[in-house]
Amino acid sequence: MRANVTELPFNSFLGIQTAAEPSQLLQLPSGKQYLNHLGTVHASAQLALAEASSGEFLLRHFGSAEGIVLVVRRLEAKFRKPAKGAVTSTASATPESLARLAAELISKGRSLIAIMVELHDEAGAHTLSATVEWFIQRLPSK
Repeated sequence: MRANVTELPFNSFLGIQTAAEPSQLLQLPSGKQYLNHLGTVHASAQLALAEASSGEFLLRHFGSAEGIVLVVRRLEAKFRKPAKGAVTSTASATPESLARLAAELISKGRSLIAIMVELHDEAGAHTLSATVEWFIQRLPSK
């Protein structure tokens, strides 16, 4: 797997970028191609950013995806306010869930983890909260 989710073909096609601000993770730039019929950022574009952000969080946690397979199992989202302009993300997981992930990968070779993602538009409006559940499995040693 690539070292950064922005390099994945779909995310690259969408224009998802690493955020310039260190407190943020990824960014969907402003552009008319992301707009819906109301002139705000389309729900699907925001969901794509949320999913990519959760994956980027995990890649940064692991350092690389070498030796593991990561697959989205479920995504739940709540749209809070219409998004206008560029949209940025933050992502997090509880220390307990990260500890459980590490322990289960050692003991079972697989685990589930929920990553929380928050999106904000360029005006600072909180536009989406999402929980992305990932199935993670260690590859057998060769």
